[in-house]
Amino acid sequence: MAEDEITTPRPVDDAELAIEGALRPVSLAEFVGQQKVRGQLQLLLDAARIQQRPADHILLAGPPGLGKTTLAMIVAHESERPLRMSSGPAIQHAGDLAALLSSLTPGEVLFIDEIHRMARSAEEMLYLAMEDFRIDIMVGKGAGATSIPLDLAPFTLVGATTRSGMLPNPLRDRFGFTAHLEYYEPAELERVVGRSASVLGVALGDQQKAEIARRSRGTPRIANRLLRRVRDYALVHAGGAAADIAEVRAALELYDVDGIGLDRLDRAVLDALVKRFRGGPVGLSTLAVTVGEEPDTVESVVEPYLVRIGFMARTPRGRVATPEAYAHLGVPLADGALDFR
Repeated sequence: MAEDEITTPRPVDDAELAIEGALRPVSLAEFVGQQKVRGQLQLLLDAARIQQRPADHILLAGPPGLGKTTLAMIVAHESERPLRMSSGPAIQHAGDLAALLSSLTPGEVLFIDEIHRMARSAEEMLYLAMEDFRIDIMVGKGAGATSIPLDLAPFTLVGATTRSGMLPNPLRDRFGFTAHLEYYEPAELERVVGRSASVLGVALGDQQKAEIARRSRGTPRIANRLLRRVRDYALVHAGGAAADIAEVRAALELYDVDGIGLDRLDRAVLDALVKRFRGGPVGLSTLAVTVGEEPDTVESVVEPYLVRIGFMARTPRGRVATPEAYAHLGVPLADGALDFR
């Protein structure tokens, strides 16, 4: 192989980037699931269009991967307005927010992801901006400091949060509409998988779609990620763009995703809880050390799904495994293992 073939990186395929972007629906009609939220958003956007004004500020709350960013893009697209994107961790000073707000054009949609992680000083500046489209810029320090008002172009703020309880009440109350996104049903995920498969050029039957949907933890982002791995497996092992049920299962097993969507870390936590601690109760820190992960990772990544499917319970004394967890692992129920007191 020639030296330039080794050292020269392969250019990114524009067609592949276009396909990845096409996985996101561009209208509420194309968006699968969240029927109630879609109807509420449609009414809000239609009213703003009739009155020829920017739509009210929108807060999208819910677990990761359910489509908050996609809905923000759809709001901008259906409003026929430009979209500006930022994130809470990137806004750590009031000056950062002032620069962002002052550069907005009339009617522009500003999307702030993880809005609960903004700096407190920036949050307080946002109160006035959302309500009166104005901010106050402080010039100078000490007794000689003065406040200079700066008018802003009317805009629509779309905030996304995975922890709405961390938002201060004054900020939450200034949103005209708050949407709570729910986990998807298997039938809805099958539709998501079917649409994404057609975009990616993967031929899947109903059984294959159902298999991927069942292992996707109620989350479209995970469904699309698993679909990509199935596509890769079919391409490498079958040499084509079609995947039968055996190839779908083999691809998902290769990536340690079991029949109900548990991955390696999920099973490690369950194994430790059931086999090492006889079902608990056990403290979060002890459980995290046992599986070699940070407590925050176990609490925010693993626990929500295990609690939702009924494999784990959180009690005042610690985490406890349920009979369903024992049954899934094929372990006999330990005596006294389910003391929830």
